[in-house]
Amino acid sequence: MDTLAYALPLVWAAILAVAVTLYVILDGFGLGLGILFHLERREEQRDVIMNTIAPFWDGNQTWLVLGGGGLLAAFPKAYSVVMSGLYIPIIVMLLALVFRGVAFEFRWVAKPKQEFWDLAFSWGALVATFAQGVVLGGLLQGLSVDGDRYSGGTFDWLTPFALFCGVSLVAGYALLGTTWLIYKTDGDLQDWARNTAKIVLPLMLLATAIISIWTPYSVPRIADRWFSWPNIILLAPVPLLTLYAAYRCWHGIENIGRDAEPFVAAVALFLLGFVGLLISNVPYLVPGAMTVWEAAAAPSSQLFMLIGTLLLLPIILGYTIFVYWTFRGKVRAGEGYH
Repeated sequence: MDTLAYALPLVWAAILAVAVTLYVILDGFGLGLGILFHLERREEQRDVIMNTIAPFWDGNQTWLVLGGGGLLAAFPKAYSVVMSGLYIPIIVMLLALVFRGVAFEFRWVAKPKQEFWDLAFSWGALVATFAQGVVLGGLLQGLSVDGDRYSGGTFDWLTPFALFCGVSLVAGYALLGTTWLIYKTDGDLQDWARNTAKIVLPLMLLATAIISIWTPYSVPRIADRWFSWPNIILLAPVPLLTLYAAYRCWHGIENIGRDAEPFVAAVALFLLGFVGLLISNVPYLVPGAMTVWEAAAAPSSQLFMLIGTLLLLPIILGYTIFVYWTFRGKVRAGEGYH
């Protein structure tokens, strides 16, 4: 294997990892706010919840497009397998995101009869989150591959493990949503967010612990990666840092005045979870079935697309930073961008 054919798939895998991570974090708290709509019934507070994410939500979708488009362009074999094996939850996720997105635009013009769009926003977020978790669970448990093609059934993804991953991600995104509200609001809504965060943080940690045990138990390859010697010592900082991030998150929730700490700690929890997934599955792109090199497109194609991507990435990152900086600060009743 020549140097270019070896290096380019790694570069593209890193780009996809960054895109997926940024999408999960940036759109994660947006979806979490939709999930919280099921719990917050006060109309004025619902307006504030939507206004905290209104300037950002559409730009956050860019990372989902980059992740999906990059997978198709750089790793077409993996794209084919993943779409064939997980077609139903992926389509459900996309349709739910459509309803959630349309609700942002239509809810304000429909007032005072916006109940349908409240439901579209909240249920769209809940269903999209659950579907994303199912996709993750379906990948982790493995897809049946024969050569370069998916060889399993239509509903192979429908397992207790995948469904539990869906429920777990709902708890995780709800934590991102509550900590975002702590950071972006004050008064009664912030107090409500703190109380809600005290419920969803333990739920997320419990779900993370169950998945961390369930995954190596059901996938021997992952068990060998984490529990063989000396990996068990070398990788110990990941769960230890996770416990510390959870402590910092709880500390920020409990202490008024430390509004940014819970959200930063919640983001750290997700980043550490992503690190754990990378450790468990590197160098596989389709876990247990297809490595980044086996799934890669021709080096000439990857190189051509990489040039355009490297030109666009600074623009996307710059726009994202600019928007978050422009709309920094607290959001209060009667204020917002929509």
